[in-house]
Amino acid sequence: MPNSFALIVLALWPLVTILIFRRLEIGRAVIWSLLLAYLFLPPPPAMFDFPMMPALSKETLPSISAFLVALAMRGRDLRLLPRSNLAKLLMVVFVVSPLATVLTNDEPVVWGRVVLPALRLTEGIALMVNQAMLLMPFVLAQNFLGRARDQRDILIALLLAGLVYSVLMLVEVRLSPQLNVWVYGYFQHIFEQMVRADGYRPIVFLYHGLWVAVFALMAVAAAAALFRETQGRLRGYLLMATGYLWVVLVLCKSLAALVYSLVLVPLILFSGRLLQFRVAALLAILAVGYPVLKGNGFIPTDFLLEQAEAIDPERAGSLEFRFDNEDVLMERAYEKPVFGWGSWGRNHVHDPVSGQILTVTDGRWVITIGVFGWVGFFAEFALLALPLFILAGRSFKRPDMARISPWLGPLALILGFNLFDLLPNATITTLTWLLSGAMLGALDRGIFRRASDAPPPRGADGLRSIM
Repeated sequence: MPNSFALIVLALWPLVTILIFRRLEIGRAVIWSLLLAYLFLPPPPAMFDFPMMPALSKETLPSISAFLVALAMRGRDLRLLPRSNLAKLLMVVFVVSPLATVLTNDEPVVWGRVVLPALRLTEGIALMVNQAMLLMPFVLAQNFLGRARDQRDILIALLLAGLVYSVLMLVEVRLSPQLNVWVYGYFQHIFEQMVRADGYRPIVFLYHGLWVAVFALMAVAAAAALFRETQGRLRGYLLMATGYLWVVLVLCKSLAALVYSLVLVPLILFSGRLLQFRVAALLAILAVGYPVLKGNGFIPTDFLLEQAEAIDPERAGSLEFRFDNEDVLMERAYEKPVFGWGSWGRNHVHDPVSGQILTVTDGRWVITIGVFGWVGFFAEFALLALPLFILAGRSFKRPDMARISPWLGPLALILGFNLFDLLPNATITTLTWLLSGAMLGALDRGIFRRASDAPPPRGADGLRSIM
């Protein structure tokens, strides 16, 4: 159980948010208030769970704090909905669809001795409020992170935070993942899952070691992007930072994140922005399309298992377990395909006698389809991927590349790989929503930069100005 310090830190975070917003320009305040909270606040089960409302955890409390402070400081400039009509529709569906989920799940579910309660209208309201809180980083980023300089600030923040966090990651690689126990009094996941080969993979203050690996991947990509666009002595330091962070990523012992890096970093370093936009959109298409293909039996799972067996039998066994669970969960989801089963574990398959849960949910897509149905899935995934689709579409119109922000491509790729990782894992975070919102904000301002919003000089001042 969380100690008192964990709850105190959570309770004080709104005050920390106010301090950050008072000291930094609005865009940087949004970035740092959400990023620091994501990296350092205690993860669930540390939360404030009041009746009749969603739990306030590291996922929701920083978002609502930043949103309310931004509303108080810049309320006149804060638009709740973007200019894109499709984005508006997806946002409304994302927030409102849980009400339909509740209304279509008014019966209890019985598994032997376990009775899962029917969903009530009050739960529908709480779910809608929770969905709205999840959208707050998206809304803030869409409003305040649409300029080229804001995109650069995101990359610099990821780099600096990655360098600081890498120290904690290396501590856990060497001593075992214990920082959350030492600081907040509990271990947030299953310790055995942090053991890999003859060592450990770090978890620090995040939900799982896979989340740490994805963040390390973002930091490596940010360092590579800044290295490409920087000249002078600082360029050498950025090259060393890129190499160092990649070594830290290797030590995270996540095969998927490592493979992503072998594609992502070369794309950032050597490809043009148009190709970057198109690859990011392709990854988003795969993230949205895989569940559709999987649900209709078009994924060659046997072939994939054979290839995995040839590489690593242990990984192949893990992949087979994942595929089997996906099949069972999809069959369960098809009983309520439109709006899903809702909360309380109703989307799982349970033992018919004991009521014990028999299924394991890994990918974000299968969780979302089971809980909120295909409507909820498309609202969430299409909203996150929409900026990437628009960027790729505009890339075919032969734009003037000299006037396109050099930071859009790397950010699009980071978001694209994060979305693709939602197939095997549930690594959707505050940063995912922030990146998507920043992309949409850039599109709302126009994909071409104005003269007043040109990128910084290719030198050290551009990087140091964040401080």
